[in-house]
Amino acid sequence: MSDLLETVRGLSKKTDSKILMVVLDGVGGLPLDVNGETELATAKTPNLDALAAGSQLGLVELVGAGITPGSGPGHLSLFGYDPLKFVVGRGALSAVGIGVKLNAGDVAVRGNFATLGEGRVVQDRRAGRPSDEKNAEIVAKLRAAIPDVDGTPVEIYTESEHRFVVVFRAAGGEVLGAQISDVDPQATGVVPMTAAAHDAASEKTAGLVNAFVTRAEQALAGETQVNGVLFRGYSDVPHFPSFADVYQLRSACIASYPMYKGLASLVGMDVLPVDGHEDALDGKVAALKENWDAYDFFYFHVKKTDSTGEDGDFAAKVKKIELFDALLPELLALNPDVLAIVGDHSTPSKLASHSWHPVPLLIRSEYGRKDAAQRYTEEEAGRGSLGLRRGTDLMPLLMANALKLNKYGA
Repeated sequence: MSDLLETVRGLSKKTDSKILMVVLDGVGGLPLDVNGETELATAKTPNLDALAAGSQLGLVELVGAGITPGSGPGHLSLFGYDPLKFVVGRGALSAVGIGVKLNAGDVAVRGNFATLGEGRVVQDRRAGRPSDEKNAEIVAKLRAAIPDVDGTPVEIYTESEHRFVVVFRAAGGEVLGAQISDVDPQATGVVPMTAAAHDAASEKTAGLVNAFVTRAEQALAGETQVNGVLFRGYSDVPHFPSFADVYQLRSACIASYPMYKGLASLVGMDVLPVDGHEDALDGKVAALKENWDAYDFFYFHVKKTDSTGEDGDFAAKVKKIELFDALLPELLALNPDVLAIVGDHSTPSKLASHSWHPVPLLIRSEYGRKDAAQRYTEEEAGRGSLGLRRGTDLMPLLMANALKLNKYGA
């Protein structure tokens, strides 16, 4: 346990106050032109504007200056776990999020279905974002073609759209290493990379991954769009200090994507069922309302602010921000003692990928100081009273504003 977590654990106390943390995934952006506006500043957000006028704002670096965080490290930082100390691969997060039990020695891998052209050149890293039904169809085809690799059992699961999960099961007491380089080049116009082991314990796993990639391409040779697989995020079984033990909170996760549910589950949050498609926010709001009395901390995840940024669609990202703004009054009507709105990383449409830019943070509580910021935008947040913070500062700030921390020292 890190020094900060240990300190907060020793100061935390139970109270009746409630904290709502809203994570607008990838909400930070960039202007398309040098003197233009970001997606947040372009969006018409009257409810966020009114909220910002009575709140504290600042900017957050999730890992460190210039470092582009993945969603896993970004969320761990927001939850108070130093992402440089607590490292977990995307594979385990996705596997746990869809209910797959990992055993000691297993390795879980996050996969993307991809479109490969002549010479195995990557044309689309997400295979056009196929439907979940098409995903399940492809997974069934791979299951039939690859029940094992060289005697090592293989399990293949649908996650969502282009995402899938592969678990290589350790057998006979062996331990499969997870220190492996990516197959996913995270770029188009190039061929997939060959997995390589970073240590001796991972050499067998690297061989299994490369063999799987070859057999998957053979099995999908008849497909026109989903005809390749890209891997990244290898991980074995992770262990985290309990969120409930550190913060003395009854905590709940409201999310649709398996990876985020998996991360919340790994730190010990209850994952609440959500009705409706992952792009629909109504089901998440309904889950929040139905469970409001049962918990004192809620993590509320909004995904499509990130997906549209990854697609390089500035206008669509603006629209998703505006859709969240429209439902904000329903969240405010619950009257949380502390409300935070933040991102887990920036995903500028201009880059069509995650970036290193700090994300805007808003905290509303009864105990905030006067703030110069008037809108929830990157520029206004830079003027805010909270200043530039590390992601791991957020939970102590929320706990303090909820009067859930005792004094440190005499």
